[in-house]
Order: sequence, then C-alpha cells, then structure tokens
Amino acid sequence: MYGKAFAPEYQGALTSLSVNSSLTEVLTVGRAQLAAAERAGQPGEAARSGLAVAEAHRRLGQIREADLAWKASYRAARDAGDTAAMAWALWSGGTLARQRGAFALARRLLGLAAELGERGGDVVVRGYSLAGLAETGRIQGDYEAVGRLHEQLLAEARRRGEARHTVWALEGIAQMHRNTGSYDTAYALFEEAARTAARADDRRGHAWALRGLADVVSVRDGDTGRALALLSEAEETCRAMDLAAALAYNHKMRGNVLYRAGRHAEARKWYEQALAEFRAIAEPRGEALSRLGLTKSLAHLGRDRAETAAELTALARTMARIGLRHAEEMVRRAQEEFGLTEAGRAPVAQEAVR
Repeated sequence: MYGKAFAPEYQGALTSLSVNSSLTEVLTVGRAQLAAAERAGQPGEAARSGLAVAEAHRRLGQIREADLAWKASYRAARDAGDTAAMAWALWSGGTLARQRGAFALARRLLGLAAELGERGGDVVVRGYSLAGLAETGRIQGDYEAVGRLHEQLLAEARRRGEARHTVWALEGIAQMHRNTGSYDTAYALFEEAARTAARADDRRGHAWALRGLADVVSVRDGDTGRALALLSEAEETCRAMDLAAALAYNHKMRGNVLYRAGRHAEARKWYEQALAEFRAIAEPRGEALSRLGLTKSLAHLGRDRAETAAELTALARTMARIGLRHAEEMVRRAQEEFGLTEAGRAPVAQEAVR
C-alpha cells in the first residue's frame, strides 16, 4: 500500500513543499531559505535549501544555474560535515550531467552519491542514486546491464511503500519492454505506473506514464486519436508544474504519433517545436531525437535525398558522440527506411523515452 507521494529532495525548511509544487514556487522559496541560512551561518540548512534550488533550475532547463547550485550545496554540506546532504548534492549533479548528455560524468557522480548515501545511512538518496545509474544505462540502450538493477529498485521501492520511486521504476522497465517490442507488457507496466501515480497524487510521474501509454497505443494499436488525447492530458500537468523537459518530450512524442499516422506536415511542426524547446534547455539527447524525427518528416515531404542522407550521417555521429547506442540504431533504421544504406539489417525499436 502506498501513501501520498513526497519529494525527498525538498529538505530542511522546505519539507512542506509538495511533489506537485510548481518549479517557480520551489525556486522562489528555496532561494529565500538559502539566503536566510547563509545569513544565519547554517551550512547544513544552506546545503538542503540549495539542493531544492539546484533541482528547480535543472528541471526548468537552466543548466548553468543548476550547475552552480548543486556545487554550492555540496560545499555547504561538506562544511557542515553532513554526509547524506553531500550525497544528495552529488545526486543532483549526476542527474544534471545525464540531462546534458555527459554520461561518464553522470555515472561517476551518481556512483559517489550512492556510496555516500550508504555511508551516511540515507537509504533514499542511495536508492535515488542507484536509480540514476540505472536510468543512465537504460537511456544509452544498455538494457542487459541495468535491467536487473531496475527490478531490484522496484522491489525496494515497493517494500518501502514509496510511490514516487515505484512509478519511476515501473516506467523505466516499461520503456525497455517497449523498445524491445514487448508492447503488451510495456502497456501493462505504464498503466500500473499511471494508476499508482494517480493514487499517490504524483502528477509528474502520472504525466510521464501517460506519455508512455500514448507511445504504446500509437505504435501497437495505431490509435492516433487516443494517443493524442493522452498527450494533451499529460501536457496540462507539464504546463501547470513548469516541467520544461517533460513538455518538450511530450511534444516530440506528439510528432512521433503523427509521423506514424502518415501526417508528416503536422509531425514536422511538432518536431520543430520540440527541437526549439530542447535547445532552449540545452538537452542534447532530446535535441538529437527531435532532429531525427524532423529529418524523416522532411524526407517524406520531398526534401532532397542528398540532404536527407547528409543529415542522417551527421545524426549518427552525434548519437555516437553522446553515447546513445539505442538511438544510433534508430538512425540506421531511418537510413534503411529511405534506402540510404545496405538492406537486410534487422529492424529495431524506434524510441527511447526520457
């Protein structure tokens, strides 16, 4: 049985904030508490308030500010001798590194966070850090390495009755099943995630689950109308909570749904919008995936074949540089789709979620 979802990254004087608080509210309250803690000479409280500030900046796509904030939180935690707070700061930094496509740095910071969390006796930050490592591997397409870890973290979250972490794990496992073609299993897991998030009042987790359901409904059932309706419902939450990255991925998925339905001109519009949104928040993975969708849409709309080939070649290099092995396969499939490479390669799944 799960209780109401909570946000463990809102700590100290900020524990009254809800998991559904808008990011602008979190930023305003967090800055005020951080300034008060610094004036009072309370590094421990400064570390915990600074963590909320860092996370609000990160989720708003304000990369430079987020980078400065998590590092300041870590320094304050170190000054206070608070091992758990140091772990939380490193978790924030590792999550930011993954968002920026710096996967090696993400793994290093998240690994350190997990170690410090264990040393500091904070099972939650340890679990979140291990979850971050699992998500990093999943995003890169290394399913064998992280599949078991996802399942382990799901079991731990269920045992503790922690709804928000349960929803995250369900969505990650669902995405791996979706990407390997097990659509029925993926749908059931996304559905469970949506149901759990709704009962726990985890609006962010619910929005991501609806996006996953929309993807499966589109690719498995060809039900464009229902997929778009699910995305519209999720978009309301993204806007209400200022979830910039989630909104951009929602728009990219809208492009995917329309592309699959053969509505290439509409898909082009949404890919262009998502691309601009990802560039605004410096999210290289989302940017690359939006470029891929846009390239495919333009090809169907009559773009010069040589230009399509050149863009797909450039995208393959980009995916390899970022370290997105699964996305590299998506580019190869696009090349096959438009007859720009040798035939006969095995088809692969088309989408990675977040």
